[in-house]
Amino acid sequence: MTANWKRNTVLFLGGQALSLFGSSLVQYAITWYITLKTQSGVMMTISIICGMLPSFFISPFGGVWADRFNRRYLITIADGLIALATLALALLFMAGYEYVWLLFVSLVVRALGSGVQIPAVNAFIPQIVPEKHLTRVSAINGTIQSVTMIVSPMMSAALLTFADIEAIFFIDVVTAALAIAVIFFFIKTGPHIKAAQKQETRYASDMIEGVRYIRKNRYIKRFFLFCALFNFFIVPAAVMIPLQVTRNFGPDLWRLSATEITFFVGMSLGGIAIGIRGGFKSRIKTMATAFLIFGICSVMFGAVSIFWIYLIFMGIAGIILPFFNTPATVLLQERVEESYMGRVFGVLNMIWSISIPLGMVVFGPLADILPINWLFIGSGAVMFALSAFLYCDRTLRGTESAAPGIGQPRVGAEVQKDDPYQTSGTGRNRKEGSRHFTE
Repeated sequence: MTANWKRNTVLFLGGQALSLFGSSLVQYAITWYITLKTQSGVMMTISIICGMLPSFFISPFGGVWADRFNRRYLITIADGLIALATLALALLFMAGYEYVWLLFVSLVVRALGSGVQIPAVNAFIPQIVPEKHLTRVSAINGTIQSVTMIVSPMMSAALLTFADIEAIFFIDVVTAALAIAVIFFFIKTGPHIKAAQKQETRYASDMIEGVRYIRKNRYIKRFFLFCALFNFFIVPAAVMIPLQVTRNFGPDLWRLSATEITFFVGMSLGGIAIGIRGGFKSRIKTMATAFLIFGICSVMFGAVSIFWIYLIFMGIAGIILPFFNTPATVLLQERVEESYMGRVFGVLNMIWSISIPLGMVVFGPLADILPINWLFIGSGAVMFALSAFLYCDRTLRGTESAAPGIGQPRVGAEVQKDDPYQTSGTGRNRKEGSRHFTE
């Protein structure tokens, strides 16, 4: 463990916040541009597929690269490619080529960059942060992201009212350049152990080893199943809110901004709460409760017809979401061996990348056939039921220690005696001190 981990963490989280700010400005601008221009569930489905499905195909390689190469360089390269794509889009729009399909192409490139960046970021954090501080740092990171994304929808809506969309694209380029400068020049840490070794080009075998590691680990397989189901049924409440607000309450930018701001204010409060309190002693119980409450909020999104009441449930949904996301990330960071960290998070990013587009393939066209409120109520009811299965799942809850809260020792290396499918060595470190904190 290095003495300057706090400095590196602050710089890293600050740089990522800059990158996120610019990216979220572009994401809102593209989403609202398509929503207000087409008001079509099918067009939203295409945009979601373009924005997420490419990550599914690149994430296996991104996970391998994160385990083989310097993660700091990978994050820098991925962010730079996304910035170049945004710059090209801005120049094309300035030249008068304001076509929706260009936005789709841009979303594809951004998704490819994210498929490399996300596994590297998730694997990089436990490389520089001591394990006992992971939950707090993850919660702080979630809060920083939420605060950043409170400002971005307001600025995006304001800019769209008096400026062209390419102005937002240029802001993203500038913030990406600043984020790259921070991580490249000021983060003082070397590569992780495997990246410092001589590498052989064995991408296929590395991916197969990662898949084999996951396949033999019953806990991770079951955990990924629930993550996939959550991401699938959360689609209406997470992705189709702009379409629902536009249809139910009117195509006003201030309403779209109000929903996003309320949600991310809630996420900020939720991130602060879990950073202080840490949720229940059982991380799985914390996630199941969050799943349950989010399902109730989804039902209420489809049931209420008064906008300010709608915003109340939007705020509650924002508060509760960190109580699912933060424990989920920390559980993997605690339980996965460091040499497999990038590949495991690569597979998780694949699941996230494919489950949401699959959800949009189902819910998007249905939104043009059925009343959109029915989709929110139905998906919320399913989440309500799935939370009970998550809470009662013996594979997930049975492997938790009695008190795996903040600051508790890792429990990933524990093996259930009555579980013949659980392999030994599933924890990231089977021996004390095996985690590598670079100078």
